[in-house]
Amino acid sequence: MAQVKLGRQGRIVIPASMREELGLGEGDVLSVRVEDDRLLMETPVAAFERLRHRFREAAKGRDLVAELIAERRAEALREEEELDEFKRRHS
Repeated sequence: MAQVKLGRQGRIVIPASMREELGLGEGDVLSVRVEDDRLLMETPVAAFERLRHRFREAAKGRDLVAELIAERRAEALREEEELDEFKRRHS
């Protein structure tokens, strides 16, 4: 584990070996967040992959496409019933 020193205006320098390992270069953007009293930095690609994995795990064993289609069909049926009721009242 490397150590870094907090500089002026809260700046830190990521050690060159870590920048190389992560493929980071000047001007690259990192997402930063605090989690469990830790400061975490990650590339946008890493953040996307982390979130994609989290949602994939949450959806395990479910057919999200089938659920979405069922929801859309139920909504279409409700709208059709509302339209029929509107037509009955205004005819």
